[in-house]
Amino acid sequence: MTRLTNNLKTVALMGGLMALVVVVGAQWGQQGLIAGLVVGGLMNVVAWFFSDTIAIRSMQGREVDERSAPDLYRMVDDLRRRAGLPMPRVYICPHDAPNAFATGRSPSKAAVAVTQGLLGMLSREELEGVIAHELAHIRNRDTLTSCIAATVAGVLAFLAQWGMLLGGGQNREGANPLVSFLVIILAAAGASLIKAMISRSREFVADADGAAIAGSPLGLIGALAKLEAAAERIPMHSPNPAQNNLFIVEPFCGRTMTRMFASHPPTEDRIAALRELA
Repeated sequence: MTRLTNNLKTVALMGGLMALVVVVGAQWGQQGLIAGLVVGGLMNVVAWFFSDTIAIRSMQGREVDERSAPDLYRMVDDLRRRAGLPMPRVYICPHDAPNAFATGRSPSKAAVAVTQGLLGMLSREELEGVIAHELAHIRNRDTLTSCIAATVAGVLAFLAQWGMLLGGGQNREGANPLVSFLVIILAAAGASLIKAMISRSREFVADADGAAIAGSPLGLIGALAKLEAAAERIPMHSPNPAQNNLFIVEPFCGRTMTRMFASHPPTEDRIAALRELA
């Protein structure tokens, strides 16, 4: 059921991205409409095949193996066996802010990434809880939906900010100022709503499934408490705010127009739900 739901969300997001680009392009007439179809199609191809690569590169992830990071690699290998998953690629990102995310369009194409700050802050049990949570996202097929949601949210945020810089399109010949203004408002709100809608419910499921994979919720409980406390104290440097929904806790990236709504449920609610499993 979870897989079907995520597949439907993915189709809806990709269809919505295509429709948005076509509507914006149509303001320039038939040529704009055709250009919108081409650009929308290319964006969907990029979102499907390269969104995971974009996410990892934006975090400057470095792939590691059993020789370069033996403890982390073996931990991921052990937990993925418990989860019944193929071995994902493993990355370490050079950020002090403690966080982690999973990406990939399928379990066979998946990757797990952790920041250097996460490795230095958590105990082994807590790190296992975080890795198990990310593997749960992979098993539940959340990762493709999340990456495409991040891509769509990024496009929406770009349209909103670009529209504001150009004065809402009022100086473009043939453009309808009212339509342009509505695009700006809907894009800004839509970017935030997409992240919130995609992330909130799936985090509770991944927390519970991750606790089952790890064998106990206690490690994840301890990790979430530490990560929440560190989120605003140690901000993430140069991330893409549209990708906030990918992380295990929402990173603090500064105030932008896309942070109107949180992309994650309150951490205290997640911890309370996990305590019920202990």
